Amino acid sequence: MSRIMKKHIILSIALLLVNFYDVYAQCAMCRATVENNISDGASQVGAGLNTGILYLMAMPYILIASIAYIWYKKSQQNKVKTTLA
Repeated sequence: MSRIMKKHIILSIALLLVNFYDVYAQCAMCRATVENNISDGASQVGAGLNTGILYLMAMPYILIASIAYIWYKKSQQNKVKTTLA
């Protein structure tokens, strides 16, 4: 392995670990907020939080579907160009 490749692997692992700890911390904060609001009798916070979670969950799927659609269209255009040539 080259020296640059090793640096990229180490940097990728470090960034992954940093992101994991940030995400884990956010989950605890959300849970505490919901528990406090439910104990106060505010039930709308749970519904809003669930909507936010569904929104965040859908975004990666929409992004992947968009990229797949663009890739498919480009491959179809390339197929037509090669058959005409």
